Amino acid sequence: MVDSEFSDFRDELSSLPWTPSSPLIRKKSYGNLLRSGLPRHRSPVCRITDEVLFGDVWKRQELASRDRSLVTVAVLVAMNRVEQLPFHLRLARQNGVSSDELAELVTHLAFYAGWPVAASALNLLRGVGK
Repeated sequence: MVDSEFSDFRDELSSLPWTPSSPLIRKKSYGNLLRSGLPRHRSPVCRITDEVLFGDVWKRQELASRDRSLVTVAVLVAMNRVEQLPFHLRLARQNGVSSDELAELVTHLAFYAGWPVAASALNLLRGVGK
């Protein structure tokens, strides 16, 4: 990545809202996001997401939330799961991952997961702050 592109990308990541009061980061917000697009009778996946994933897995002490965020963002980028990426980028920021670290993570993944998925993630990340 050219230095000026990295700088632009880092600046855009810096503008991401990540405060704990952000509606995308409140407790159980991921299940709520899923639920908003599903009919009520199809919401068990939302309940399970809230109770098991965010109610148990993300709270385990064996791995810090910051580390879980880095791993999750890396996997989502590597697997080109761009629909879930904006939520997890904001959560990563809340969990203490800096803009520079997220930019470096995507740069590093370009060489292991492939240039196309990294380029897609960069394009998405540029749009998240807008």
